[in-house]
Amino acid sequence: MFVIEIFLPLTDNDGRPFPAHLYAAERQALTERFGGLTIYSRAPAAGLWAQDDTVVRDDIVIFEVMADQLEASWWTQYRVHLQAAFRQDSLLIRARDTVVL
Repeated sequence: MFVIEIFLPLTDNDGRPFPAHLYAAERQALTERFGGLTIYSRAPAAGLWAQDDTVVRDDIVIFEVMADQLEASWWTQYRVHLQAAFRQDSLLIRARDTVVL
């Protein structure tokens, strides 16, 4: 079993919030494909990274799904889709092997 986390920004590079329908569409697509979804959205997480001489911050929401198989090619295509939808140069999706107890 794999746990896959998708880190989505809450605002664009100018600080404007993304419309709710973007998240709703991804929520529906992931729920249909994986049979369920967990969203960590109550208190947005902050992502920080160094870029040139400054620190850049993104407020993010994390979508999480579980899957029996890790289809890397599907996830690569999905990441490209999300990068376009959320106007990002890069977007983090990570997976970890897990044991359900």
